Amino acid sequence: MASSSSDSQLQPRPADLLVDLRSDTVTAPTAAMRDAMNAAPVGDDVFGEDESINALQDRCAALTGHEAALFCPSGTMTNQIAIQVHTRPGDEVICDRLSHIYNYEGGGIARNSGASVRLLHGDRGRYRLEDMVANVNPADSHYARTSLVAVEDTCNKGGGAVWDVQELERLSAECRKRGLGFHLDGARVWNAWVQRGEWGHPERLRAYGQLFDSMSLCLSKGLGCPVGSVLVGSKEFIAEAHRSRKVLGGGMRQAGVLAAAGLHALDHHVARLEQDHRHASLLGEVLEAHPNIAGVDPVETNIVIFTLPRDNSADVVQAFAQMGIACFAFGPDKIRLVTHLDMTPETIHEACTRIQRWRA
Repeated sequence: MASSSSDSQLQPRPADLLVDLRSDTVTAPTAAMRDAMNAAPVGDDVFGEDESINALQDRCAALTGHEAALFCPSGTMTNQIAIQVHTRPGDEVICDRLSHIYNYEGGGIARNSGASVRLLHGDRGRYRLEDMVANVNPADSHYARTSLVAVEDTCNKGGGAVWDVQELERLSAECRKRGLGFHLDGARVWNAWVQRGEWGHPERLRAYGQLFDSMSLCLSKGLGCPVGSVLVGSKEFIAEAHRSRKVLGGGMRQAGVLAAAGLHALDHHVARLEQDHRHASLLGEVLEAHPNIAGVDPVETNIVIFTLPRDNSADVVQAFAQMGIACFAFGPDKIRLVTHLDMTPETIHEACTRIQRWRA
């Protein structure tokens, strides 16, 4: 029986590949991105001397209206650092049951921070203020101290579901009222910004950023960078984050070549996410009409999750591979497809045609 998978556990790449829809992490740097990386000024970042990293950190902080930022190798590291800074051992983190920080970060909340988790059952990863409030523990020594609330926008396991900003505003206000940290896992927040029409409006991005005490901004998914994630927050928060990054082994030296990829992506790869969303919608429409598909989750961004009539997702993944379409199981009866930078309209059209012809 197939089980859910994270982006770091991709199934084998088929030999006769038409289109790789396993994840938006599979992209190769574009020629222009490689040129930017090759030309990047570098220095020792542990000493704070890498110009390219400093430029990326400053830009991400300004973009989100925060004071400071920290470049790290991965989104898992930025999330785990944030949780470490926000909590003490024995504290509790509120998040949705579908959240990446709970499902796909190796139990890091417990292992790295010694904290427990209170899981909410929201709508495709998005919960309501009332659900959060009802799960804040009382100030009683019998209970874990609730100290952090986390959201994921967009929610991967929720099929790229986008949060309603008004609900985030309500959550943010309540967290501040109660003295709780509020963290964003923004692995695909770029997709959310484009879907809601916020990208290109700096004041709206800063207003969104100010809802959170910390934000993890991943560069290696929708933006097509080879590696990297940026954590933003207050100067005091990022100073503590530096300590956690050191302990986790995340300090890098002349890593400006990686930061240059992020700077290039911010200039050239965000607005184009609209194309990924259109491609995902096309795939969703084809799957919705297919007689061998039981259902398709609402397609909002670049992720398509469809449900099969029975628990045979491993067999269907293999059948798609034989058609030259790479994907992976997202449960015993579910499969996920993800569109990305490397997909052209022509390859998506061909993939749709092959899916239409497929019969179980």
